[in-house]
Amino acid sequence: MNIEMIEAAAKRIDGHARRTPLLTSPFVDEIAGRRVFVKPEALQHTGSFKFRGAWSAVSALTDNALKAGVIAFSSGNHAQGVALAAREHGTSAVIVMPADAPQMKIENTRALGAEVVLYDRATEDRDEIGARLATERGLTLIKPFDEPLVIAGQGTVGLEIAEQAAELGANAREVLVCCGGGGLTSGIALALEAKAPELRVRPVEPENFDDVTRSLEAGQIKRNKSLSGSICDAIITPQPGDVTFPILKRLCGSGLVVPEEDCLRAMAVAFARLKVVLEPGGAIALAAALYHGDEIEGDDVIAVASGGNVDAEVFQMALAKYGNDV
Repeated sequence: MNIEMIEAAAKRIDGHARRTPLLTSPFVDEIAGRRVFVKPEALQHTGSFKFRGAWSAVSALTDNALKAGVIAFSSGNHAQGVALAAREHGTSAVIVMPADAPQMKIENTRALGAEVVLYDRATEDRDEIGARLATERGLTLIKPFDEPLVIAGQGTVGLEIAEQAAELGANAREVLVCCGGGGLTSGIALALEAKAPELRVRPVEPENFDDVTRSLEAGQIKRNKSLSGSICDAIITPQPGDVTFPILKRLCGSGLVVPEEDCLRAMAVAFARLKVVLEPGGAIALAAALYHGDEIEGDDVIAVASGGNVDAEVFQMALAKYGNDV
């Protein structure tokens, strides 16, 4: 992985992915006790940053690979990104999804033309299912985070952050990133290393699913004990990737671990003050900026709001519980 790969991905993505802004609000700043710049990837195509990595990977396939089709495994955001990228490239997509993924994500993936294969994430191995189907059908597997072309696509978020932070005069030292397997986090870290080395990336994870934080502390990959049971479904993965972890270890600061309730509170703040809809996992970096400021350095902070594909009942719960507090 290197900056040249990210810049090449940016050229392939140009005109296809949206360039999302950096948003600010004095009300958000007051809660956080510092200026907060929010990168709303929930406004990206398919509602998350995952479209970037999906387009980067699909657009680099050979003609023969495109004719055969692609396969991916995902709880929903990577699924939708690959489904749309495949459709736009005129190829088919098979998506392996956990049966307990938000229903909206499953329905949207099917609506984008993909074949959805459901599995039990507590008892079945998605890697095994994806590898088997890829072999049986001759499909190209596009991994959700541990794939260089996908990481390169996610790294375009970092290119934009470097440019926008300079334009807006953000006096930030840290960039908080919602983190599952580390594709987005490592991609942004690589981009910032080249374009804005004064900015340090901090991975943010939910309580009880903090494999990246524990891995960084230990200096070696650690697994999560469970793969289900969190409303932050978008960022629940078994462990950091073999490709992503060395990048995280070299470039990132220590991880931040946030309770689910803070994610719900951040969702209510984003809706009321930024007019942005976020899912719990997509709100976790903003939650860290708002409610864990004693663990953050700098007068300003940048938080990546990675996705907004939330079921109505979860969003309504966030607003019902915390909407009056913001």
